[in-house]
Amino acid sequence: MRPSVLAWAMAATLGLVVAEVFGGLLGRSVALLNDAVHNLSDVPALGISWLAMKWAQRPADSEKTYGYHRAGTLAAYTNAVLLVLLALWLGYESIERLRSPVEVVESWMIWTSLAALAVNGGITLALVRGRRDLNLRSILVHNFGDALSNIAIIVGAVVIRYTGLNWIDPLLGLAIGVLVLYSSIGILRGSSHILLEGRPMGTQVEEVARAILTIENVQEVHDVHIWSLGGEHNALSCHARIPDMHMDECEKILCAIRERVQEFGIEHSTVQLERAGLPATSGYVMPEPARKE
Repeated sequence: MRPSVLAWAMAATLGLVVAEVFGGLLGRSVALLNDAVHNLSDVPALGISWLAMKWAQRPADSEKTYGYHRAGTLAAYTNAVLLVLLALWLGYESIERLRSPVEVVESWMIWTSLAALAVNGGITLALVRGRRDLNLRSILVHNFGDALSNIAIIVGAVVIRYTGLNWIDPLLGLAIGVLVLYSSIGILRGSSHILLEGRPMGTQVEEVARAILTIENVQEVHDVHIWSLGGEHNALSCHARIPDMHMDECEKILCAIRERVQEFGIEHSTVQLERAGLPATSGYVMPEPARKE
């Protein structure tokens, strides 16, 4: 996905925020104002994500020897922290409004939310193809949540029109805050897992080690470390014990190990071949050394 998609999304979101602020003030709707603030948080999020996509395209250099793949992950983490703080603020404002409900103008809520739904729905559809990237997924989840909140505001405005229950408006604002908090916590956990050198989701260290052991002449595997560089870029380092053999044969084993770990989505591997057995303090990640039967 090209960074220009995020640039267009940022411009559309800015226009939407202005419309929702006017709609919320004229309609006296705290739910609409909360949704405007919610959408306003998308603007720096989109900007950070756009910058992250540009950085991620940069090649590795002497300073960032693995490249800039984690720029997107760092952006997702930053966005998630902002969302958590925003969700707490939205919840506080909504509770205060529940204590003292204010009469709202339903027509402003309905028409403004319809426009917001069109914008957020369009941005969500534009980002669906990039959902595997954690950075883009943070924006996708956020905009999908925005679209759901727009639908809720429309339904709530219709109910208020026919029942006169103005407390529905701050209740919707509280629900939007809870939605934002729930979605942002998942992104926060995923991005922090990568920043802390966590293994790629769905990859088991023991399975990779035992797959390496199926290669001929590999007698033992230890010091296995697998981590994500961000996006679909994963790396591995390990020690493999082999018999005493010629260098040409060692090269064949190294190639075989690299090909085998690629089956697990690992594109960068560093393998140290050695003749000695498992050292006393190897620091291996497996619960026990993986050996052939």
